[in-house]
Amino acid sequence: MPERKGAFIILSGPSGVGKSTVLNAAIRSLDKVWFSVSATTRKPRPGEEDGREYYFVSEERFLEMIREGALLEYAEYAGNHYGTPKAPVLDHVREGYVVVADVDVQGKLQISQRYEGGVSVFIAPPSMEELEHRLRSRGTETEEAIQKRLRAAEGELRYKDGYDYVVVNDTVESAAKALLDIINEAVYQPNEEE
Repeated sequence: MPERKGAFIILSGPSGVGKSTVLNAAIRSLDKVWFSVSATTRKPRPGEEDGREYYFVSEERFLEMIREGALLEYAEYAGNHYGTPKAPVLDHVREGYVVVADVDVQGKLQISQRYEGGVSVFIAPPSMEELEHRLRSRGTETEEAIQKRLRAAEGELRYKDGYDYVVVNDTVESAAKALLDIINEAVYQPNEEE
């Protein structure tokens, strides 16, 4: 069997598609998995720890990180900045970890411009009707929020062909197996950079 290498998995998909469920099922059998931790300018909430949920940084430091090219992607949301620091991702990949970043399509586009060698995976719903059913079955959202998420999903789905792989979450088991196969292919293939 070839030597195992680290890999950077860039995961996207619309809200309600089941990304976390599929990912958690796929990685159960893997060791050395690290979830990318974002930097943010928002204040920590009770119980959050720096370096666990987020790297909490000042506005000045965040802008400095942008200027230094220290972020793989970044965005502003609700008056705060969020971004993926490059150094921890690269360090963990070098140490043989499967690094997973759950980002939106804009984040994926930025990462693709700043990092070669990542494997991008878009988790798609079997249909918009099924996605709507899943969002409604949560029972946690207003009608307005559901409609907003469905409009956002339609926009995100237009970008799916720009990903290395599209995995349809028809069932968690089949989607998790497909994602695990993609991860295993990434970690057991030689890096093109070497």
